[in-house]
Amino acid sequence: MNTLVSGFVRQCVAAAGILLALTLLLGVVYPAAVWVVSRVGSNSADGSQVTDSAGCPVGSTLIGIDPKVPAGAPDPNLHARVLGSSDDPMAAGDPAASAASNKGPNNEDLKAWIEARRTEIAQREGVAPAAVPADAVTGSGSGLDPHISPEYARLQVPRIARVTGKSPAQVQQIVDDHTEGRTIGFLGQARVNVLEVNLALGHRAPCSA
Repeated sequence: MNTLVSGFVRQCVAAAGILLALTLLLGVVYPAAVWVVSRVGSNSADGSQVTDSAGCPVGSTLIGIDPKVPAGAPDPNLHARVLGSSDDPMAAGDPAASAASNKGPNNEDLKAWIEARRTEIAQREGVAPAAVPADAVTGSGSGLDPHISPEYARLQVPRIARVTGKSPAQVQQIVDDHTEGRTIGFLGQARVNVLEVNLALGHRAPCSA
């Protein structure tokens, strides 16, 4: 009888020890490690926020939103790739329109959107429609690409310079300063970070923090 009780007690102690160890490991250590990792680097669990010198959140490193100005107002912004919807081919500044259309290159609706975008962008930049690069009139896979091609950025330099009072060379230098090369030298293409350029140009919303 004593042997049976002793064995039962040993098993209870062992079970309690395992329960305590797993509680500490999975209930304390693991969540704490996940929390620490989520705070490392710019792409953290806080939304990969970009802040200005005053600590105000001004955007995200992973999400590009095309800035929008009131109709008829001077436009000093570097614009991102289009989002687009059936109601508004441009849908500037509207992240709700970021869902992919899944329309193929032969789809008549997509062709109409592209032509409408090409016409509007050409008018905005004062160039011929043929000068508008492909990424300006097509959405990215995510619909929220924070980058554009250097060609699309160069197309916008004269307008930005004219509206901001900077010289084209000054604006182009800001664009160049925020142009990233191919990933590890050979993956993808060179790209310009739209948010960083607009911040460098001094365009930011008032901080409400």
